[in-house]
Amino acid sequence: MNSERGTDAAEPPLAEVRILAPLTIVIPTYREVENIPFMLARLAALRDRFDLDLEVIFVDDDSRDGSVERVAESGLDWARMIVRTDSRSLSSAVIAGMQAARNPVLICMDCDLSHPPERIPDMILALGAGQQMVIGSRYVAGGTTDDNWGYFRYLVSAVATLLARPLTSVSDPMSGFFVLRKKDFDQARGLNPVGYKIGLELIVKCGFDNVGEVPIHFVDRVHGQSKLTIREQLRYIRHLRRLYIHKFANTMHFAQFLVVGATGTAVNLVVLTLLAAAGLPEAVALGGGIGVSLVSNFALNRRFTFSYARHENIWRQFVGFVGASTVGMAVNYAVALSLISSILRDEPLGLQIAAVAGVGCGMLFNFIGNRFFVFRKRHIVEPIREE
Repeated sequence: MNSERGTDAAEPPLAEVRILAPLTIVIPTYREVENIPFMLARLAALRDRFDLDLEVIFVDDDSRDGSVERVAESGLDWARMIVRTDSRSLSSAVIAGMQAARNPVLICMDCDLSHPPERIPDMILALGAGQQMVIGSRYVAGGTTDDNWGYFRYLVSAVATLLARPLTSVSDPMSGFFVLRKKDFDQARGLNPVGYKIGLELIVKCGFDNVGEVPIHFVDRVHGQSKLTIREQLRYIRHLRRLYIHKFANTMHFAQFLVVGATGTAVNLVVLTLLAAAGLPEAVALGGGIGVSLVSNFALNRRFTFSYARHENIWRQFVGFVGASTVGMAVNYAVALSLISSILRDEPLGLQIAAVAGVGCGMLFNFIGNRFFVFRKRHIVEPIREE
């Protein structure tokens, strides 16, 4: 873990910094009244030093702690506050601020002073050099964290980064300090973040494959309380699931379909065992296990595997699911019978190999039937849901 302050880069020439001006900085807030004056002072110094055409938008989730008054008291005509009373979500606050932005270059940063505004000029230059997005990174050469970062916190960050690796190759995808062009943001479709990692959401949903990183020194907050709770970390896992489905749709749906199928097998065995123990005939026990597992598979697939379609008519979907499963069982039987009657007739364990092949073909048919017919996706773009 690197906890020593890195050497500041040379101050970029004024003419170069002006290349991508004017800028809009979006800062989501919730009970950050103590930090707002310090943030405005540092942004004002940056604005004056480089003569930036700057707009600052604080998006507050109805803190009622004096944040609105503190921005108004600053008297800065380039800083304004948007108050939302119907939501309390950092990611959706950033989206709202970027939608309201007037300028062609967007910057997102936290209000707790952990992100150094002084690195913005370098990030702007990197964006102007052809990057689609530029992140203020703790983990590239020269990036550092505060001395009081514990090993547990570093471990949590490292694990979260590793889980996001299939989605992006950047070293610090957890960063909430980034720069992008508004035209690229406006082209993003289906933004629906869960939790606080809006930067990762934009990398995936905007299809960015050319993301730059500028080293920063990450400072722990001095005023206010951290919003990074266990609940937020769990929401991050849900967010990753959504992004994996977005980027690797069919692979992820099939993986979840297989997991549900495995749970259905367990349900089948438990139910038939209980029915047999109750003294019911074997035929009834087998039928009961199949019937209950069929219902549980349908419910779990509708809720998780094909969750995008769970608002459609449930009875029509259930009939379709049973139909696809019935045909899948027929495919299973036909493939296994064909193999054992031909190429596997005289092979050791031929019956078992044929059965496994039949199960695989039947499962694949079931997935295709459910994915593209029973739970077909009617609407690609989903509205943002607050969770």
